[in-house]
Amino acid sequence: MIHIHYFTFSPFAENTYILWDETKEAVIIDPGCLAQYEKEELADFVADNQLTVKHLLQTHTHLDHVFGSAFVKRKFGVKMLMHKNEIPVLDNVESRCQMWGVKGYEPVEADGFIDEGDVIKFGNSELEILFVPGHAPGHLAFVNHAQKFVIGGDVLFRGSVGRTDFPLCSYTDLMNSIKTKFMTLDDDYKVYAGHNDPTTIGLERRTNPFINQ
Repeated sequence: MIHIHYFTFSPFAENTYILWDETKEAVIIDPGCLAQYEKEELADFVADNQLTVKHLLQTHTHLDHVFGSAFVKRKFGVKMLMHKNEIPVLDNVESRCQMWGVKGYEPVEADGFIDEGDVIKFGNSELEILFVPGHAPGHLAFVNHAQKFVIGGDVLFRGSVGRTDFPLCSYTDLMNSIKTKFMTLDDDYKVYAGHNDPTTIGLERRTNPFINQ
C-alpha cells in the first residue's frame, strides 16, 4: 500500500509529495523546499520514517516546483526525471526567480526523461504516467489505479484549473488534458494537486465551473 504525505513549502505554498510503501522505498515529487528549514524538514521526514528515496519526479518545472530539486538530488543520490518538453521551462527558472525576487534557488538539470506510458516503480508499487500539457508544455501526472489517486501537479484544482498566463502555456491544451485524461477516470479517484487541498474527479466533474462551462 502506498502512503502519501505532503508538505506545503515556500511563499508560493507549493505542495511537495513523498510516496512510499511497506518496503520503505519512496519517491519525491516536485520538491518545493526553498528555505534551509524546509529542506531539513523534508530530510528529517525521510530519516525518521527510515525511507530510501529511489526517484525524484517532476510534474513540471515552474520555479516553485523545483526550488529543492538540486538539494534532493544531492542529499539522496537520485536522478531527476521529467518530460523533455520542460527543458526550456527549467532553463528559464533562474531568470524567473530574479523577476520574482526569489533568492536561494540552486540551479538543477534533468538526468533523464519520462513520458506517457512509462511506469515508475518503487518497492512493490507503480505509478503510471499521463502527459497532460497546458499549464506547462511537458506537464505530467502520476496515477496509481490500484488505490485510485493522481498526483496531478498544477492541472486540476478544487473548483479551478491551472494558470495558463505563463510562457509556453495553453488554455486549449490544458482543458483538453483535463477532459481527455483526468475526466476519463472514475469519480472516486483522489487528485493531489500542486497547491491547496486534494479533491476528487467526481467533485470536479459535478462542480468545477471550468469543466462545466
